[in-house]
Amino acid sequence: PAGPAAPFPLLSRLDAADNEVAELGADIAALPALKSLDVANNQLRELPSALADCPRLKEANFRGNQLRDKRLEKMVNGCQTKAILEYLRAGGRGKGKAESAREEVRKKKREKQQKKDSGDGEQDEVEEANRLLVKVLHISENSAPLVVKVSPGVKDVRPFIVCCVLKGVNLKPGNALKRFLSVQTKLHEDICERRTAATIATHDLQLVKAPLTYDIQPPDELKITPLGRKEIKAKDLLRQLHLEAEEQRKQKKRQNVSGLHKYLQLLDGKDNYPCLVDAEGAVISFPPITNSEKTKIRKESRDLFLEVTSDTSLQICKDVMDTLILKIAELNRFTLENREGSGSDTELDALCGPGGLEPGNLPLVVEQVRVLDTDGNLKVLYPSKTDLATVSSLLTVIR
Repeated sequence: PAGPAAPFPLLSRLDAADNEVAELGADIAALPALKSLDVANNQLRELPSALADCPRLKEANFRGNQLRDKRLEKMVNGCQTKAILEYLRAGGRGKGKAESAREEVRKKKREKQQKKDSGDGEQDEVEEANRLLVKVLHISENSAPLVVKVSPGVKDVRPFIVCCVLKGVNLKPGNALKRFLSVQTKLHEDICERRTAATIATHDLQLVKAPLTYDIQPPDELKITPLGRKEIKAKDLLRQLHLEAEEQRKQKKRQNVSGLHKYLQLLDGKDNYPCLVDAEGAVISFPPITNSEKTKIRKESRDLFLEVTSDTSLQICKDVMDTLILKIAELNRFTLENREGSGSDTELDALCGPGGLEPGNLPLVVEQVRVLDTDGNLKVLYPSKTDLATVSSLLTVIR
C-alpha cells in the first residue's frame, strides 16, 4: 500500500536482473524512495504505467525482456529512462507526446545543420566525440563485485594482470560482433605489439564462474578447450599449432605465419604456463595464446569480463585496457548510429523525445574488479581514479 505505511519507505535501489520475473505490478509506485531499478533479462511482457508515478525513479534497465509493445522494446534499448517513463505516462503505443517528440527531434537536427552551415561545426564535432560515455560502478556500490586472486608463481612467468566488467555492450545487430573481434585483433597487432607487450582476453560474463584465480600450471597438466577446438593439454596444443604453422609455410611457400601461430615463441623456455581458472577449476584463458570456448563471446553477449595480462609492466596492462574500453564504446556508438537490424533512425529518435540521448550516448558501465594476492591484499583495482586518463580526450567518464 502507498502512503505512510508503505513497507519499504527507504528502498532506493532494486536489482532483479537475470531472474524469471514475469510481471511487474502497479504497486511498484508504492516505493517512494526508489531511484534505480534493474529488471533486465527477465520474462516481462508489459511495463506498468505506474512506473511513471515513482516520484524519484531516475535510472531503469528493462533490456532483455520480450515486450509486447515493440516500440517500447526499442525504446528500452536506446532511450533515457525519462523518455521511457514519459511514454508509459502517455499510455504507450505512440499516444500522448510521441508526435511532439518527433517534431522536437526534427527541430534539433535543423538547428544542428544550421550551425554546421554557418561554420560552427567544429565545436559540434568536439562535443560529439565527448559524447562517448562510460560510467564507473565502484566496489562499494556493487553488491557482488568480481574478484581475481593471484598465485605467487605467476611472478616468474607473467606477473601482471588487470581486469574489469563491462556492461551494456551491443553485439547483436548486423556485423557488430565481427567488428568487435576485428578491433581486438588490431589492438593485438598495434598497442599490444603482437602480444609481446600485452594480451587481451574477452569473456561473456554470464559464462564466467567466479571467483577466479590467476595461476600457473605445467604444460602437461594445463588443460583448456581453445576457441573452436576440443579440450587439449597445453603442450599438445602448442605442438599441434607448431605442426599447423609448418604446414602453412609449405602450402603458401613463405616464411611468415598468421593467426595463433605467430605467438608460439612467446612461451619458449617456460617451465610453467599462465592461466586464468574459474571456480569450477576450468581454464578460461591461456595467455598469450587463446581463450576458452567455455566463455566465448556471442552475438547475445551484453555483459563482458575483460582481462589484460603482460610480462612487461602493469601500466601497459592499464593502457591497453583503457584503449579497449574506448574502442568498444566507439563500436557501440557506431552500431546505434547505423541502426543495424532495427527500425528507422527517425522513429527511435522520436521515441526518445527531447530528453532522450543522441545515438551513441548510452553509457557503458564499467564495474571495478579487484586483483588480490593469496593473503587477500589488494594488488590492483581497475579502473581506479587515475585510470582511463589515456583516452580522456575521447571518453567522458562518470565516476
